[in-house]
Amino acid sequence: MGMTHLPAGQPGVEVAPAEPQVKPPKMYKVVMLNDDYTPMDFVVDVLRRFFSMNPEKAVKVMLQVHHDGRAVCGVYRYEIAESKAMQVVEYAKAHEHPLQCAVEAA
Repeated sequence: MGMTHLPAGQPGVEVAPAEPQVKPPKMYKVVMLNDDYTPMDFVVDVLRRFFSMNPEKAVKVMLQVHHDGRAVCGVYRYEIAESKAMQVVEYAKAHEHPLQCAVEAA
């Protein structure tokens, strides 16, 4: 037996509760930026370590950074994107490299 969807307050009529409308979270890109100092093998290591890329994908993205000046490493919710970008920068600094990442709306 189905429920009738009528305005609340009418006697003898059962009203089904409305389904909550949940919007998906806004997504953000982690973008790696090129510099003239960070070695290519270090960039590949970062892409594998922080973005779980296989070696072939990591090399492809590294070359895109090298040739185009930037490349998207992944798309995440804001908190995750910000955390990954910060981890990359901290790891690069610890290894004395100026590698930078930016977070941009997807």
